[in-house]
Amino acid sequence: MNISKPQQRTLHALAQGGAITLVRDDLGGVVAAECFNRDGWLLSDCNLVVFRALKKRRLIASRDGGPYRITRAGLLSLRSQLDNRVTMKGW
Repeated sequence: MNISKPQQRTLHALAQGGAITLVRDDLGGVVAAECFNRDGWLLSDCNLVVFRALKKRRLIASRDGGPYRITRAGLLSLRSQLDNRVTMKGW
């Protein structure tokens, strides 16, 4: 399955414990999608286009009105990637 780089980054953040919350207007329409990693930082690559693509492919889902999280299909579609954390050897 072909997944773009912003979609991959979003899925990696979700796989590590992040969540996507939706920002709605007064009428209930979705205005924006915000992806937070497990530390509470906002992921800049996640926007409404990326959110809709991941939802359409059923790689993310919401349960009981909660934030969107990665599904089993989303976990299986991820390419392996080294962790972003750097280890300092010799310090």
